Amino acid sequence: MPSIELRTRQSLALTPRLQQSVRLLQLSSLEFQQELRTALDTNPFLEYDSSDTEDVALATAAPGEESGALPATDAVATAEPDALPAEAVTAETLDSSGPDDMPGDFSGDYSSRSSARQNGDSDGSDPAEWARSQPTLREQLHDALRLYRLDDRDRAVARFIIEALDDDGYLRQDLADLAGSVDLDPELTEEELLVALRLVQSLDRPGLGARSLSECLLLQVNALPADTPGRDVARQIVEHHLERLARREQAELQKQIGCSADELRVACALVRKLDPKPGNCYGRTEDNYVVPDVIVRQVRNKWVVTINPAVQPRARIHRMYAELFAQSAGASRSPLAQQLQEARWLIRNAQQRFDTIQRVAECIVAHQKAFFQYGEIALKPMVLRDVADELGLHESTISRATGNKYMATPRGIFEFKHFFPRELGTESGGTCSAAAVRALLKEMIAAENTRDPLSDVTLAKMLADQGVLVARRTVAKYRHLMKVPPAELRRQV
Repeated sequence: MPSIELRTRQSLALTPRLQQSVRLLQLSSLEFQQELRTALDTNPFLEYDSSDTEDVALATAAPGEESGALPATDAVATAEPDALPAEAVTAETLDSSGPDDMPGDFSGDYSSRSSARQNGDSDGSDPAEWARSQPTLREQLHDALRLYRLDDRDRAVARFIIEALDDDGYLRQDLADLAGSVDLDPELTEEELLVALRLVQSLDRPGLGARSLSECLLLQVNALPADTPGRDVARQIVEHHLERLARREQAELQKQIGCSADELRVACALVRKLDPKPGNCYGRTEDNYVVPDVIVRQVRNKWVVTINPAVQPRARIHRMYAELFAQSAGASRSPLAQQLQEARWLIRNAQQRFDTIQRVAECIVAHQKAFFQYGEIALKPMVLRDVADELGLHESTISRATGNKYMATPRGIFEFKHFFPRELGTESGGTCSAAAVRALLKEMIAAENTRDPLSDVTLAKMLADQGVLVARRTVAKYRHLMKVPPAELRRQV
C-alpha cells in the first residue's frame, strides 16, 4: 500500500553568495578583471570607480619566468574612464592577407600597414604599439610572396603552405594530408605542394619550411658560400649523422665520413652555429602575460606584502540608481532587486578575495623569509596544511588562494605554488626542500669541467657529501626539470 512519510535530515548546501566567493577566489587576476568587466556591463547597479585615476603598471612576465628583478621605479599608467585597468595588453597583431587577395596587388593590406606606421593614427591606435611591434613569421613570408608574379592557384597554394607552418618555422604535416585538406578544382597534388614548399623555403631565412631538423640544417648549409670551410663535411653530418653528432661520437663520425680530425672539428663547429628554430627570430602573436597579484618589498629590513594596485577592483554601487530603486513602490518584488543584491555580493566577495590572498601571501613570506635574502637554495619545505593551520582556514581555501596567483619580488615574479616545495631528508635527520636541491645541482653543473662533465651518479655522491640523500634517478629527474642535458651531451671537445 502506498503511504506518505515525513523524515527530517540535515544537509550542507552552499548559498549563492558563498558559491560566488569560492569561484572568485580561484580566478587568476586577468580572469577576475574579465569577470568584473562583465558585471559592469550587465548590472545597472554597478559603476566604474574612477576616484583613483592612476594605476601602478608592474612589469609583466611569461608563465614560467622566475628570473629578473622589479624595476627601481614603478611605471605609472593613466587608467581609461571606460575600461578596467591592469589588463595585460600586447601589441596589436595584424591579420595577414588571405587567399582571396588579388595576386600582385600592392595596394591592399601592405600599403595600409605602411601608412599606419608612417602616420601613427590608424583607427586611433597608439604609435608606440607600432614602434614595439615586430612582423610575425607568416606576415613576413606573405609580404615576401607579394614580390613574385604568380597565377591565382600557385599563389593560393603557397599561402596555404605559409599558414601551415608552426611558430618554429617547420612544416609538421605530411604533404599528402595537406593535399587532402585543400578544396581546389582540379584537386591539389603532392607535386604542386612540393613546388610551393620549395618557393616558401626560398622566401626568407634559410631553414624555414623544413619538415625535419635535418632538412632545416641542410637548407642553411646549402645557403652558405661554396668556399666556406667545412661546408661539405657539415652537409654530410646534418644529412646522415646528426644523432652521432649529438652523442659526440667524434671517432665514429670521422670513420663514417672519411675526413681528418681538423676537418671534422671545423665542420662540427659550423653545424653548431646553425639555427635549429629559425621561426623564433620573428615576432610572436601569443599573449603569455602574467599580472602579479601581490608585491613584496623590503622596507627598513622588513618584508612588506601589498596587493598590486593594478588588479584591485574598480567597481562600486551606483548610489543614485540604488536610492531611486529603494524609493520606488514594490521595489522588493522587482527583478532589479536580485541584481542589486548580486552587486552588493560582488563588491563584498571581491574585497574578501583580496583579503584572503594578502593573508596567504604574508604567511608565505613569513615562512620563506630566507628565500628573499639568499635565493632558491634557502627555500624551506612547506605544504598547504602549514598555511591553513596558521590562518585558521580550510586547506581547499588555501589551494584556491594560491592557484594561478603570482607574487612580484626583487628576485623576480613567482607563482605562489613555487613556495611550496616538497620535503627531502638529510643525513643528519633534518629536512631540505626539493627546490634547494635543484639550486645545488645547478651550481654544481655550472662549475663543472666541460671536458669531463659530472654524471648523475657523481652529482648524487656530491649531494650526499653535503648531507642531502637523493637517488640517482631523482638527480636525473631534477636535471630534466631544469632542462639540462645528460653528461655525454654536455661534454665539449
